[in-house]
Amino acid sequence: MWVARRFLSSVAQRSQYAGQSGLFRRPQHGCLPELELRYLQCTCCWRSRVPVAGFETLNATISSTSEPCKEDNRSLDACYTSEQRDAILQLLNTATPSEMAGVKLLRGRKSLNVVEYRTKNGPFKTLESVVNVPLLKHKSAVIVFNSILNPVKKERKVRIQLAKFIRPEVDRSWLEDATSIVSLICGTNKIAWAHVDRGMTVLDWQQVECPNFLRGTYMASAYLNDVSTVLALLPSADFYIIEKSSISVQNTALFPVMAHMRTVEAMLFALLEPRNSSPESNIPPRVLNMMRTAVGRHFGLMVGESRTSGAQTVRQLMTESVTQKLPRINFPPELLVKYRNSFQMGSRRGGEELCDALLQAVAFYELLSESSS
Repeated sequence: MWVARRFLSSVAQRSQYAGQSGLFRRPQHGCLPELELRYLQCTCCWRSRVPVAGFETLNATISSTSEPCKEDNRSLDACYTSEQRDAILQLLNTATPSEMAGVKLLRGRKSLNVVEYRTKNGPFKTLESVVNVPLLKHKSAVIVFNSILNPVKKERKVRIQLAKFIRPEVDRSWLEDATSIVSLICGTNKIAWAHVDRGMTVLDWQQVECPNFLRGTYMASAYLNDVSTVLALLPSADFYIIEKSSISVQNTALFPVMAHMRTVEAMLFALLEPRNSSPESNIPPRVLNMMRTAVGRHFGLMVGESRTSGAQTVRQLMTESVTQKLPRINFPPELLVKYRNSFQMGSRRGGEELCDALLQAVAFYELLSESSS
């Protein structure tokens, strides 16, 4: 209140001693006071000067923001310059429906209507004639014209870094020269793998039960026995890709599962990696980790930080292998027959590890291709 009182008293004093130099000018012919541009001083420091605009300035600002092209009673040709009209008519008279798909509001049936209209009535000569096209009225035409003049720039595809899904870091040329890989998934009671070559053909795809996993006191000898049984069945390949689980160390409830995963992972690394006599030898690592979250994002299986089942994606890949000439991945007929009922909704056959092994192999080749393009 004291600020307002001090402000009003200062205005009154200025009006009294300075005549018409106050905030309001004296009324003329009994009219209301007319607001004009003045500077208000801050009542606290008396140094800041705040300009106050008059009504004429405010009205000019409001009128300048209006867009005449949105007025229905104004000709469309009057809204644009001659160069802009030529650019718009050039596209509408020559573009195909697929080329018009990049224009806002000109996809699907509207683009076909444009082609049919110009084929029947000849090329467009004025912008106003465009509203005769079915489904294109005045407001829609304005949006189309503005989209032609200001096309939306396509976002540049971000190049995927190899280190974001493969660990440890290896030279890209080694991975690109590989003829085949074995994708390994460790579950709570089984290990699954998928052997896939560079031509995206499944060479082997199976899983083995491990009865000693998560049993008793986690005996190292029992774990070694189960892992060795699996290694005896694994096919030979250039690289062995082991899934890197995304279980957080801070999640104490899943600590036994995390310890189990790390134990099996360490054993696979130790038993599959050849022992090089010379550490400086130019030999690539044979065993690599692939991030589970990277595979989930690649196939759109992530919900927040959790990954959902990939059974539906695998069923789709198996169907495409039969119905399409160039499928995403090729399955031998015997594997299609063997696993055709393994990934049905509500199935209790426990095929999650098989699904993850296949999806990891497909994601490896596809992400490698995307990161190099």
